[in-house]
Amino acid sequence: MHFDRSNLSDAQLISFYKALVFPRLIEEKMLLLLRQGKISKWFSGIGQEAIAVGATLALESDEWILPLHRNLGVFTTREMPLDKLLLQWQGSEHGYSNGRERSFHFGSREHHICGMISHLGPQLSIADGIALAHQLKKEKKVSLAFTGEGGTSEGEFHEALNVAAVWGLPVIFLVENNGYGLSTPVAEQYHCKNLVDKAIGYGMEGVQVDGNNLLEVYQTIGTARAYAIQEQKPVLIEAMTFRMRGHEEASGVKYVPPALFEEWAKKDPIRQYETFLEESGLLSASDMTNIRDALRQHIETDVAKGLADMPIRADTRKELADVYAPAPAVISATGASSEKRFINAITEGLTQAMEKHPELILMGQDIAEYGGAFKITEGLVARFGKDRVRNTPLCESAIIGTALGLALAGFKSMVEMQFADFVSCGFNQIVNNLAKIHYRWGQPADVVIRMPAGGGVGAGPFHSQSNEAWFTHIPGLKVVYPSSPEDAKGLLTAAIADPNPVMYFEHKALYRSISGHVPENYYTTEIGKASLIQSGEDISIITYGSGVHWALEYAALHPEVSLGILDLRTLLPLDYPAIQAMVAASGKVLVLHEDTLTGGFGAEISAWIAEHCFHQLDAPVMRCASLDTPIPFAGALEKNFLAKSRLDQCIQQLMTW
Repeated sequence: MHFDRSNLSDAQLISFYKALVFPRLIEEKMLLLLRQGKISKWFSGIGQEAIAVGATLALESDEWILPLHRNLGVFTTREMPLDKLLLQWQGSEHGYSNGRERSFHFGSREHHICGMISHLGPQLSIADGIALAHQLKKEKKVSLAFTGEGGTSEGEFHEALNVAAVWGLPVIFLVENNGYGLSTPVAEQYHCKNLVDKAIGYGMEGVQVDGNNLLEVYQTIGTARAYAIQEQKPVLIEAMTFRMRGHEEASGVKYVPPALFEEWAKKDPIRQYETFLEESGLLSASDMTNIRDALRQHIETDVAKGLADMPIRADTRKELADVYAPAPAVISATGASSEKRFINAITEGLTQAMEKHPELILMGQDIAEYGGAFKITEGLVARFGKDRVRNTPLCESAIIGTALGLALAGFKSMVEMQFADFVSCGFNQIVNNLAKIHYRWGQPADVVIRMPAGGGVGAGPFHSQSNEAWFTHIPGLKVVYPSSPEDAKGLLTAAIADPNPVMYFEHKALYRSISGHVPENYYTTEIGKASLIQSGEDISIITYGSGVHWALEYAALHPEVSLGILDLRTLLPLDYPAIQAMVAASGKVLVLHEDTLTGGFGAEISAWIAEHCFHQLDAPVMRCASLDTPIPFAGALEKNFLAKSRLDQCIQQLMTW
């Protein structure tokens, strides 16, 4: 095997050896601790160390790396203390994730490492966002994301590479091809000859390397880094290697032909590099033994420190407090107000947020020159430029991941779903990445996703859904749903100011049908605070979005019924004191929403009232919701579908109690 030592000193080559052998020795110790029951799980990277170590050595220490669970060499080469890593692997509160994450599913801002999620593909898109941040800041840096040959079958692999190529982002996609995705061999994973050939289809450079040759990996990554920075283009690298142990230790290796182990044992990256060092006269066998012994002593010392930690103790208050990052104080409205339509209030909120937050980036399909499907962003690209108002490919998941990558680099972002229905294509990024990342390792996800939702406009099953309940079940998200122009602006500016991920629902039927006074200056409306629209003694209607206007219309047509109307405005977190006050006001509660009945958000409100306010009720809590069918297209069918068509029946039934 040829080792290219170009531009590398003897001292560097020796330090590279220490970096390469260190994770191997740690693994040998971890496997022993695993058998002793002192750690619970282990994903072995034995045989693949040259890729993680070589790639990390080739990057600057402040360039983000997004590793997988077999890339111990990334963590050790970034000099993360072994005793703290051991605390992490034991689930200690003194590890990197307060005991909330396993093995390598964690990150560290200090070391510029972003923790993976088990779904693998999403981290490629996060690397896009980090690279975009470097580009916007005009920094000469790259991001690097690992994936495996199995991960290249995921849709997010395609989306992330496509976005990086279209936008010309300085990102390196590093595929570790070790022959198996858990037990599935590559012959059952893809049909192209080489994974690197996929680079051609995306219009990017691609190269295949011997993943067991430390210097080849190092030199290739270094060259790719220089190219990505100079040309502002992505690179795909396929590193050929082999996993010498199971996917994780409990998996075993019975599915692997024994001959493969014999073949790849001869290609062991450490054995080959040691031969090179010895033949080059840099280190003798005894020198290498001494290095290993010193590293083993270091490992034993750190392991002893790590194992001395006390067992974790649960603190419910702390757990709940760490779901969200702290939000900024509310900015009250001042000065004059003017009449605005719902849609214009949203545009004004976006515009003023862009002025207040120069780090805010808008992304979405057709939002630049075209102004978006509903013209909400019309004119913004002329005002703020295409760097900040960005058209995106049809890659919902990758764009949401890109937004998270921007957040890692200190940016804010707003992603517009052309229709709320299309968010299903990005569901994984939202519920598993954005929502959980602050709880997992303290990284805020400063992302707002605008969701044009709801029916009443004859748009049919794929453009009319009310899907807010999908997200109210997910800790870490905030879900807002304004019903007035004033709240549309104030809740949007508050969502953008908030460092937590916010799902911002805007009802399409309200865009041009609802007007109201809106303060002209910048202000924010408190997220998590409901609004009492009107008081009433007969029935309390708890609602949001279009339901507010249905309730107001009904109240105007039926003055004989004293209706209290509470606009929740925020569905997560929920204003429970306001709900309790509505129960106390009348003793009869109707929960009204446009979403379908079964599993709709009204079920959560009803259950909470029954549990906490039962003694104040004079009748069962009633729900008025849309039919449990997809939303139909034809006008008569859609009208029949919507909850509004059953509002009178529900109120009359509740009045009889």
